[in-house]
Amino acid sequence: MSDAAINLGRALLRSESRYGDKAALLVPERSGVFRTVTYREMADMVRRYAEVLDELHLSPGDRVAIQGENSVNWALADWACQTLGLVVVPIYPTLPADQAQYIVHDAGASVVLAGSEEQVAKTKGMPGVRVELLVGAGSIAERAEAAGERMTREAWEARIASVKPDDLATIIYTSGTTGNPKGAMLQHRAFTSLADSILTSLPINEHDTFLSFLPISHVYERFAGHFLPICVGATIGYAGSLRTLANDLLAVRPTIMLCVPRFLESFKAKVVEGAAKAPPLRRWLFEKALEQGTRRWRGESTMFVGLLDKIVGQKIRDRVGGRLRFFVSGGAAMPMHVAEFFGAFNLMVLQGYGLTETTAATSFNPPDDNKPHTVGIPIDGVEVKIAADGEILIRGSSRMVGYYHLPEETAAAIDADGWFHSGDIGEFEGRHLKITDRKKDILVLANGKNVAPARIEGLLKEGRSIGEAVAFGDGEEYIAALIVPEFDVIRAELKNQGIDPGTDEQMIEREDVRAMVKKDVEAANRRLADFEKVKRHTLLARAFSIDEGELTPSLKVKRRVVRDRYASEIASMMK
Repeated sequence: MSDAAINLGRALLRSESRYGDKAALLVPERSGVFRTVTYREMADMVRRYAEVLDELHLSPGDRVAIQGENSVNWALADWACQTLGLVVVPIYPTLPADQAQYIVHDAGASVVLAGSEEQVAKTKGMPGVRVELLVGAGSIAERAEAAGERMTREAWEARIASVKPDDLATIIYTSGTTGNPKGAMLQHRAFTSLADSILTSLPINEHDTFLSFLPISHVYERFAGHFLPICVGATIGYAGSLRTLANDLLAVRPTIMLCVPRFLESFKAKVVEGAAKAPPLRRWLFEKALEQGTRRWRGESTMFVGLLDKIVGQKIRDRVGGRLRFFVSGGAAMPMHVAEFFGAFNLMVLQGYGLTETTAATSFNPPDDNKPHTVGIPIDGVEVKIAADGEILIRGSSRMVGYYHLPEETAAAIDADGWFHSGDIGEFEGRHLKITDRKKDILVLANGKNVAPARIEGLLKEGRSIGEAVAFGDGEEYIAALIVPEFDVIRAELKNQGIDPGTDEQMIEREDVRAMVKKDVEAANRRLADFEKVKRHTLLARAFSIDEGELTPSLKVKRRVVRDRYASEIASMMK
């Protein structure tokens, strides 16, 4: 029986049968120390969690919200819900109480599993909602340790058998760059069929080890870093926290790592900053290794690249455990300079594309046909076509059923032929798909020219001194941009010159810093048409953040929020 015809519980049982005493999970006990959980042990733990959840008198189809930081308890609770036919509603732990309550109310969740007392407080007291602590004294996890007698293995497997592949597995609320989030309904078969077909694009197997650090509440990590590895018999190590990530990388030594471009950019900035602080010889070796490695990556002639890679590149690869086969980058567009930097040191980055509504994965760059300026080749079983206006349309078993109790929004998103309208603008380069912009983000200048801000922003961020950029100009004569400098890189550069950089606020007032950024803006402009060029820019002393409401939990810029917050700065650039 193919994956397309089974539910997630059956997928877990199949992996238990195939991989038994092999490591399924690596659970952090303290910094750098992990406990191994085998597939057989994991299945038994899921059964115990299922018994505790069953005691809450939930029926198949009932919604259970999970709000908490990544942990093995989050994962086990999710799997347990899937085996009982419950519909999981993940909520980002960073969301404030009012947004968490909106999702719980909108989804009709009767139970919330909260990862901490802080998370409990966000939904406690909602009418008709029971809030359970996921871990700690009296929690689901603690009760599961003593469970296992009431729900026998036979009874549990019978519950699993009663769940149909077309039943809902989850309702995942979109990040909502505008307006209230909408709940995308995904079936069991959306995950299991995709787990089967994606293997033609993403060659993973039971010998691979993942390190999970992205939020499981996001569809990308939920599918590709949570369900998928277990379906194929791989091992998942759970990072203790972002603070322990550097040590966890050394301890888990992943072969595959899911990430977002911002993580890669941050890693690159730290490497560059460290090299700038190094003694002259080491700094020269790094610069030569980067230069020659980049030439090799581009297919140009090189000198001493092998020796330089052994001296410099291996140290960089060791920082991610020393055996990484590739990063898988998703969630946002990856700037080319990032892929180039990692490629220079023999660290492969495979960019992919997908949305919440398509169960995260629509296309991926396979390792043997990796074109980083694209988002890869559509996955087997996923149909992709470009509409007359350039919009990317997607169809297949991994497509959502629709938005929860929003028939009009569903009809607007999915046409009569079953095509999901992504809102992204793209084109094919051979078999590879390219994203050129967001349909709703197109800027129309006063002269009628249509401008794609994502391309401008991507070119700006290729500059070493530019960390973040947001372009504006709708209805105006020209394009202007808000720019957050790459403070770590600039600080290291100034210190290398013997200059005290001061605070971030002081740095953006310095003429030499402004000159660095201006040089990178001009470099981007040379690659743009006249009407696309950034004529004016303003430096900001603070990065955009989730807490301030400027980024979605998946780190996409909320353009409207940024525009409103910096209205005076934008207006002054447009005078």
